[in-house]
Amino acid sequence: MQSLYSRREMLRRSATGFGTIGLCGALQSASGTTIRSTDGDIPGVVHHAPRAKRVIFLFMNGAPSHVDTFDPKPMLATHEGESPAEDIAGKNRAAGYMPSPFKFAPQGESGVVMSELLPKLSRHADNLCVIRSMHTDVPNHEPGLLLMQSGHQQPTRPSMGSWLSYGLGTENENLPAFVALCPGLPVVGPQLWSNAFLPGQHQGVEINTNHTEVDKLIDNISHPNLSPSSQLKQLQLLRALNAQHLESRQSEPSLETHIRSMELAFQMQREASEAFDLSLESKVTRESYGNSEYGRSCLLGRRLLERGVRVVQVFYVSKGQKQPWDTHKNNNDSHRKLCSDADRGTAALISDLKKRGLLDDTLVIWGGEFGRTPYAQVDKSKNTKNAGRDHHHTGFSMFMAGGGIRGGLTYGATDEFGMHAVENRVHVHDLHATILHQMGLNHKRLTFRYSGRDYRLTDVHGQVVHDLIA
Repeated sequence: MQSLYSRREMLRRSATGFGTIGLCGALQSASGTTIRSTDGDIPGVVHHAPRAKRVIFLFMNGAPSHVDTFDPKPMLATHEGESPAEDIAGKNRAAGYMPSPFKFAPQGESGVVMSELLPKLSRHADNLCVIRSMHTDVPNHEPGLLLMQSGHQQPTRPSMGSWLSYGLGTENENLPAFVALCPGLPVVGPQLWSNAFLPGQHQGVEINTNHTEVDKLIDNISHPNLSPSSQLKQLQLLRALNAQHLESRQSEPSLETHIRSMELAFQMQREASEAFDLSLESKVTRESYGNSEYGRSCLLGRRLLERGVRVVQVFYVSKGQKQPWDTHKNNNDSHRKLCSDADRGTAALISDLKKRGLLDDTLVIWGGEFGRTPYAQVDKSKNTKNAGRDHHHTGFSMFMAGGGIRGGLTYGATDEFGMHAVENRVHVHDLHATILHQMGLNHKRLTFRYSGRDYRLTDVHGQVVHDLIA
């Protein structure tokens, strides 16, 4: 470590700073030279050979019902209306067991069992690794979202995308390493893609996908007055002035972050206009994803991944609904509608990645912050006609695909009613450890010293689930 800090100090004293790497990229991009940019705090090298180069997390805000999608439970029909053996008296308007009205069937050569709500995704069953034994610590949205995104229930830790950016750097000087696609802010908001105490350049760049026009997707993407050459001269002047300023302030990471953000903004003017323009895709491709916020986000995510963005988060949020999958009422009708949209966009993304030869080294993750109860939640009138399902954290399902993950696998199990994960249990920390492993990072070695201690995404927990790896 001493040699690393000595190198950084030498560069600082020479009044360059690591932000210069970004400037060099801007200056050299015209000649086709590509610079691998890291932040200088760690080498930006992997701990072992990676199976995945990039990640896209398709996040279903509000939490899908596992017993309506990937985890059929016939016993719910046998005991319909009966109260669970465990005490649910204190639960919010809890009623008896509620079976899923949807049919399940094995799909593909592997026989992965899936709901009829996911017909397009079922064609990719042999690429899916369905984890039926997920569990987390809390059944409340805010801490559940934070735990799934940052490994901790409190809003004080870096998001997973920021950890990956910090650990691996970026091979792309014209776009961010980490992008969050979201049509409006979800519950918790920017903390879900925050860098927290990591260097500022690792924060996710939020894109509001309510908009479809490039100049609205990214504010101020075009300078109203200056040409690119004039902006570059301005940037060079700012770099020189900031270098002088930095020389007398050797421990000001926020200054280098600011420098880097200006350089990236300049570089994005050329690259982002093309990367975010969905009109450049064929009509057939656009129609395959669908024209919903989620479908457009999936297509945009694919375009960003193939242009060198390392981590893309797609948040399933809709206009006026921050948690669309939070089906406390009308669970069946709501899931029918939600799954139709999610099925189309997700299946199109996997098809597109396969067609372009990207799925093998792209890790696709799908799921929410927890699951939903196998028993019903009724309204104040206790009418079961429009019953919903409450939050449920002790057993739920997610799936992964690509990126060196075993396809056609159903892993783990909940009990016969879908209440609790009982076989090959996978905690959120284990999921994070496995994701980092596939990206070439040892979750125990990826640390950052802050406030007198070493922090990591998995805190003091987590095991790589090797059974999921091909």
